[in-house]
Amino acid sequence: MRLVISGAAGRMGQRLIALAGADETLEVAAALEAANHPKIGTDAGEIAGIGKIGVPLTAGLERKADAVIDFSSPKATEKIVAECVAFKMPLVFATTGISAEQRSLIKEAAAHIPVLFSPSMSMTVNLAMKLCETAAKTLKNKDADVEIIEKHHRFKVDAPSGTALKFGQMIADEMGLDKQQYGREGVLGQRPRQEIGFHSVRIGDNPGEHTILFGLLGETLEITVKASNRDCYAAGALAAAKFLYGKPAGLYGMNDVLGL
Repeated sequence: MRLVISGAAGRMGQRLIALAGADETLEVAAALEAANHPKIGTDAGEIAGIGKIGVPLTAGLERKADAVIDFSSPKATEKIVAECVAFKMPLVFATTGISAEQRSLIKEAAAHIPVLFSPSMSMTVNLAMKLCETAAKTLKNKDADVEIIEKHHRFKVDAPSGTALKFGQMIADEMGLDKQQYGREGVLGQRPRQEIGFHSVRIGDNPGEHTILFGLLGETLEITVKASNRDCYAAGALAAAKFLYGKPAGLYGMNDVLGL
């Protein structure tokens, strides 16, 4: 498979290039970044620390490949989606922090091309979501409190994480919870029964950690998933690209990749 990596000079883009370079079934065909990026024209393999691969960092998509993996910025969403539709290329969209309008744009693109859209590319995160779905169904109407704690590195710009919000939305839908509380301070009174609490920690170089708590009187269930490095997200995105190969137009998720 010939891949286009969007956001190629970023932390995730570099790991995608490095892992793809170690996979005999994959080839990096293009590496994209913002037009004003200082490393435009530099070999993408050198940026990723694996030596030259003959693919310079460029600002625009110039030829068709088998799939695009986007780990860039919300500012690039419209451009990369439009290019994928124009070239009829499958898209693995992994950028977080996008707007509701951009989500709609991605869903519209899925009418023309296969799109895999997930707040997290981690395979164990998506398995944890399935476990939380089971817990939410089981504990619905059982007087359970739900709190979500997420930890990420100091450089992350959005909070709560897209993954935490996805956990919350899925649990809220299952349990009929309609209130969200983002952190707590002051005298707030007793905890509302229809509330999910979100708490964001930004510390060091933590690549990602999510803990979902279901608390009843006398007992608590905790489901925790931790990343030890960014390779889990890159490996999941590469697996997603392989999954999309040959698929018809439509909107897919990591549950499809994992067969959940």
